[in-house]
Amino acid sequence: MIEIHDPEQPAGQPGRCGGCNAGETAPIEMAFAFQPIVDVKSGSAYAHEALVRGPNGESAASVLAQVDDANRYYFDQRCRTTAIAQAAEMRMQTFLSINFMPNAVYQPAACIRSTLEAAEKHGFPVERIIFETIEGENIISRPHLVQIFRAYKSFGFQTAIDDFGAGYSGLTLLADFQPDLIKLDMALVRGIDTDSVRQRITCGVLTICRDLGIRVIAEGIETPGERDFLVANGVTLMQGYLFAKPAFKAMPTIASAS
Repeated sequence: MIEIHDPEQPAGQPGRCGGCNAGETAPIEMAFAFQPIVDVKSGSAYAHEALVRGPNGESAASVLAQVDDANRYYFDQRCRTTAIAQAAEMRMQTFLSINFMPNAVYQPAACIRSTLEAAEKHGFPVERIIFETIEGENIISRPHLVQIFRAYKSFGFQTAIDDFGAGYSGLTLLADFQPDLIKLDMALVRGIDTDSVRQRITCGVLTICRDLGIRVIAEGIETPGERDFLVANGVTLMQGYLFAKPAFKAMPTIASAS
């Protein structure tokens, strides 16, 4: 999913938790594709990221184009509950990584209720759910994002910053909150095995994360060279087409190392 800017709204307006009845907003039909986050040491999936699609596999862009201020809250909520339901139906035993829209969350404790209810209903352990979001410049205020992350962590969820290195506030955000995971932006790791500048930047981030006790996921891995450089520098969690493309309503087979 893509983070979408949502201007601040007065309490009780559409888009806020409980601001209006669900029946007032036509639901956006959706399903999910799943892409594994691979533990390269074992060659098995550590987690699966839920990627929104249309009900028949239509693109994420076609679904997100339907999101506006009036339905953003309900869309974000349905993404969470639908992803959990699909993961449970597939008997997923790994972590489930769900993207969320911080701009749809105004009261974290209230907005998390349907997620907790879905997890209980479908028998999916809360401690195996990762909530991730990007750290881009159009995100809501950093203090509010930190509040959301802290609340989710208190409920037992894992937390992750996606596309780390693509935004403008990454290191400052880490100073305020240390998530369980960060996902290195694919533009940072693209061709890293032959790019000395990217190597130095990435190794600096890895040192910081090790010192802070944050696990690193490298996303967008497409070549054995990229994989091997990152493995040599201590990264064991990776995601990308080298391992598997997203599979609609399924957990794809992970390609063997080569």
